[in-house]
Amino acid sequence: MKDGESNASQGIGARAGKYLSFKLGNEEYGVAILKVQEIIGIMTVTRVPRTPDCIRGVINLRGKVIPVLDLRRKFGFDTIKDTDRTCIIVVRIEQRDARVTMGVLVDDVSEVLDISPDQLEEPPSFGASVRTDFILAMGKVGAKVVMLLDIDKVLGQTELTQIKAPELAEESAA
Repeated sequence: MKDGESNASQGIGARAGKYLSFKLGNEEYGVAILKVQEIIGIMTVTRVPRTPDCIRGVINLRGKVIPVLDLRRKFGFDTIKDTDRTCIIVVRIEQRDARVTMGVLVDDVSEVLDISPDQLEEPPSFGASVRTDFILAMGKVGAKVVMLLDIDKVLGQTELTQIKAPELAEESAA
């Protein structure tokens, strides 16, 4: 999606496709599979002073230092201890004309879902005071609802600018 283009202007059908589903507590979320670089098990995360609470820290991923965002904290959920199911989803996002690699800490990775246009619904409106612009759509998969996230908006510029590490941004391919 281009800057300034709303989810609504894309049309709900354009948001169909493959999504990696994951859990935070009992809720299920999805992120476009094309944004996912890899999934890794929980590893030692080095805390960085003076970063927002939702930034768990950084990891060394094959010689590259990348920030890790705790999605539970970002969404205001209670913090829990890491388990053997806790994972880091490594994603590539677009921020300010640069590609940024970040890790997203989640409770459990579920599966890859192929969501068709007829399984999608617009996110419900909760009024002007509740932001839902980071939700692409609600996916109806069997009896469950999967919130499909716009990971570029979830991992917004606020956290990235507070990290202020120029090595986090990479030149985007021309």
